[in-house]
Amino acid sequence: MNKNIKNLIPSSTLRMNELSQQLEKQGKTIYKLGFGQSPFPVPAAMVTALRQNAAEKSYLPVNGLPELREVIAKYYQRTQNLNYSAENILIAPGSKMLLYAVQLAYDTDLLLPAPSWVSYAPQSQIIGRQTHWLQTTEKDDWRLTAEVLEAHCQNNSNQKILILNYPNNPIGNSYNKKQLESLAAVARKYHIIILSDEIYGELNHNGEHISIAQFYPEGTIITSGLSKWAGAGGWRFGTAAFPHELKDLQKVVQTIASETYSSTASPIQYAAVEAYKDNPDLETYRINARRILKMIGNYVYQRLHDMNITTPKPEGGFYYFINFEHYRNLLLPKGIKTSAELSEVLLNEANIAMLPGVDFGRKPEELVFRIAYVDFDGEKALEVAGDIYQNKELDNDFIKNYAPKIIAAMDSLEKWLLLK
Repeated sequence: MNKNIKNLIPSSTLRMNELSQQLEKQGKTIYKLGFGQSPFPVPAAMVTALRQNAAEKSYLPVNGLPELREVIAKYYQRTQNLNYSAENILIAPGSKMLLYAVQLAYDTDLLLPAPSWVSYAPQSQIIGRQTHWLQTTEKDDWRLTAEVLEAHCQNNSNQKILILNYPNNPIGNSYNKKQLESLAAVARKYHIIILSDEIYGELNHNGEHISIAQFYPEGTIITSGLSKWAGAGGWRFGTAAFPHELKDLQKVVQTIASETYSSTASPIQYAAVEAYKDNPDLETYRINARRILKMIGNYVYQRLHDMNITTPKPEGGFYYFINFEHYRNLLLPKGIKTSAELSEVLLNEANIAMLPGVDFGRKPEELVFRIAYVDFDGEKALEVAGDIYQNKELDNDFIKNYAPKIIAAMDSLEKWLLLK
């Protein structure tokens, strides 16, 4: 067995989803706050395009369909004012593959804020590299600060890739212009390549996502895809935008692609062209998705706050990173000392699935967790948001009628904590 993977465990998110499904088959009602899959349907224009191109069977270029790469470059020009052309874009079967390929191509250890998404560090381990965790604090809303990055880089010169993900999984917040400028300045000073995972960018709750590539274009690679804002996780479609200054690295990644996945499925690529066009219907879809997530996110935030469970305010995506520290002394008599122990108890006793913070790079004894507030009928919610609620604010009645399991999950948690 390869020594790099013999102690590797399956993805925590997939494991929790499978366990939840097993309990549901046993007749239990499970509030699935563990698996972060978009609840929304794939936009109709993309589905139609997929049907129309289902017969496409030829291999496409390794770096992707030229028409698709061109429209993605124009998308970044339009939304982020970034000077990309088609030659800067690389297509893959999921951004996960691109994140892995860049790490494989560039011989350096990984810098990673703690907490971070569960698959970044295991990818580094598979390749045989070390992950160097950059500690964040609840005081800073778990964001990586320029000061922490600077302090680490002063004493470490051999770590040259930083993965920065925002809106963030597992935290649910983002970075503003000033914070991004400060991080970019440190990265430029120490020649750090930033892998900016912006797959939740279109789900910034106010539609105000800013790419760090605006401030550090020569050293930033943007990865993204269609799994989150377009609900197309099963399509397995990802993109990477490389700056001209990193064209040699891009060529190596393309070589890796040619010897592994060859190219992304042809029908998917043809259909994805529709996703990046300046289409009013798609913009309406995105606006309503943001409205729904913002409303539900704020509702959950208030419920958690009322339970003395701390978490940063939601700014994008559909996650929270929550802290049960207030209840530590009450949990000790139950033998609960770690996030993994509490996660198991909540699943079995409160029917709530959530992921322990240890899976995201935090210490086992920290009682922190990621929850995803997506356990609702996204298709129906989108329909109602664009119809009944088209010209008025979403309210608690909307959540009661179209996201009842979110309310039930909060009620169950409150009851388990003996607050109700």
